[in-house]
Amino acid sequence: MFSKVLIANRGEIAGRIIKTLRRMGISSVAIHSDADRFTRPVLDADEAVRVGPAPASESYLDVEAVIAACLATGAQAVHPGYGFLSENVAFAHRLAEAGIVFIGPRPEHLTAFGLKHTAREIAQKSSVPLLPGTGLLEDVDAALQAADTITYPVMLKSTAGGGGIGMQLCHTPQELKETFERVQRTARASFGDARVYLERFVSEARHVEVQIFGDGKGKVIALGERDCSLQRRNQKVVEETPAPLLSPETRARLHDAAVKLGTSVSYASAGTVEFIYDPAREDFYFLEVNTRLQVEHPVTEAVFGIDLVEWMIRQAKSRTPISSPAPAC
Repeated sequence: MFSKVLIANRGEIAGRIIKTLRRMGISSVAIHSDADRFTRPVLDADEAVRVGPAPASESYLDVEAVIAACLATGAQAVHPGYGFLSENVAFAHRLAEAGIVFIGPRPEHLTAFGLKHTAREIAQKSSVPLLPGTGLLEDVDAALQAADTITYPVMLKSTAGGGGIGMQLCHTPQELKETFERVQRTARASFGDARVYLERFVSEARHVEVQIFGDGKGKVIALGERDCSLQRRNQKVVEETPAPLLSPETRARLHDAAVKLGTSVSYASAGTVEFIYDPAREDFYFLEVNTRLQVEHPVTEAVFGIDLVEWMIRQAKSRTPISSPAPAC
């Protein structure tokens, strides 16, 4: 097992990871900006390293500073938490070059699911249900033509990023015309990628996500599902598991679809497969995959009586085979 792990994050998730490391007998290294020097997680860690001034771009997002902190402390692995560098393929590759383990999915998984249009392609090949939509759109004329086929309303989406940024609901061709370049500008500014695509919009829908975990050798399990339909400005407010008002058949199909998708790429570590659920049709459609630990992972942990952070650490070291546990409730 690792003897020392660096946490490339801050705040709540850094404290959460430190707690598991301590229980596992692994030394923890916290990184911090000048602004976070005396925060609780930094004080609780076995070691702490300054990586830069307050702006995240000059500290927590500085790949070379994080790697330098690993080398200075002898950390053998990095847990990225969520946000910041957690889904950054270049960071995962740089760690590998430095001989440091990235605790999370392999770089090819970050790449495959990092863009929504490529994730849709994988889902389609895996026979996972998809909303009617498009590939990447060259211009607004292509978008207008595709929207006529899909039928309005449609959702114009950035292929990069997440968190509800780079998304716009369009009810009419005029709205799509007015919105197209604005969404591109937002996506370029936020994610450095202005590419967009369309999906049909389901007005009376629920947002349900399946927690998966893979051993990286072709075995993937589903750890229940979370209903995250209660949102504000596309940000999740409440998560509930098991998701209410799902038939046993629908629940089983949801889990099967998520497992099938993960198995198709021999997924490693924790991930979340997100779906749109249409209650009227009792059917669901693939949205995207989050290749990291979710903010809401403790909801699943509380019900199943597991520690996903520990699972990620053990999987990264390739020691513990996984099996499907029964819920604690």
